[in-house]
Amino acid sequence: MTIKHRVVVVGCGGMANTWVDYAKDRDDTEIVGLVDIKEEFAQAMADRKELTCPIFTDIKQAIKETGATIIFDVTIPASHYKVGTAALELGCHVFGEKPLAETMSECSDIVRIATEAGRTHAVMQNRRFDPRIRAYHDLIAKGTIGKPGFVGADFFLGAHFGGFRDAMDSPLLLDMAIHTFDQARFIIDANPVSVYCQEFNPSGSWYAGNAMAVCIYEMSDGSIFNYRGSWCAEGASTSWEAAWRVTGEKGTAIWDGHDGIYAEYVAPGEQTGFTRELERVDGQLPIMDKTGHHGCLDEMFASLEEGRKPETDCSDNIYSMAMVLAALESAKTGQKVLIADFMDAASKKI
Repeated sequence: MTIKHRVVVVGCGGMANTWVDYAKDRDDTEIVGLVDIKEEFAQAMADRKELTCPIFTDIKQAIKETGATIIFDVTIPASHYKVGTAALELGCHVFGEKPLAETMSECSDIVRIATEAGRTHAVMQNRRFDPRIRAYHDLIAKGTIGKPGFVGADFFLGAHFGGFRDAMDSPLLLDMAIHTFDQARFIIDANPVSVYCQEFNPSGSWYAGNAMAVCIYEMSDGSIFNYRGSWCAEGASTSWEAAWRVTGEKGTAIWDGHDGIYAEYVAPGEQTGFTRELERVDGQLPIMDKTGHHGCLDEMFASLEEGRKPETDCSDNIYSMAMVLAALESAKTGQKVLIADFMDAASKKI
């Protein structure tokens, strides 16, 4: 097959292995360069994956010398803005790890530059590409429980990472919560309108910063999304996918974050009495060729082939980022934050 996509991988740490393996499996894609601020890391990746492409320490040089068409940004979050904007301005599409960027103004600027350049900037939100969340989404989308009014997500784990997370000011919200917030948007096909958040660090926490948070979001479909999360909860852990409850006009849909996906809804026909008779339906797992990171990358590449925006395009993912950053603002000020105002103020800072 003719090579259509010339990829430069920027950031050659452990996470990049998945991205490199995916690209090597595509007949229409060639890895034409590796970039890392530490040349020895790039060389180690080349040796490990048996790649003969050149290695670089500068992204602009790499793009110009290789004729790259796509950049895989697998750098640390603090580098995403610099890498993403440099690649877009040199005519490349960007497929990158989360987060889109570290600040709301940087996120807004990436969306603007991508639009002006006519290029795609897509973010890795691998948890969307799981047959279980697709089954849960479909169960709700087809009207099984009627119009959603409440969405609840519980995320409780005792995560002993060590390293930088233990020293972060807001480890849960900054490093993990975007997954659950993006899942919520996907599950009910809605965007955030406002948020009130309180984050805190409970007794027994081994984190220096706030490892727990409670957030209340108003969503664009009129529902309320309530997030309760902890990274220092020992015992009775939830799944990494969180435990979900969505209540609607005529029923409730449950996903335990594992394989328990079902809805109970009011049975048809006239009913009397204090409570109603209910019927149950289980979620049906769709057939997916690839899941997780590879599933998300498949969607990114398919969007280029089909001339459309990918599901996790920066213009969409910015709303998931806004949920994180506006929650932090609410926690800092002790006030409800209106998302549109928050995003507008950030765009004016560019």
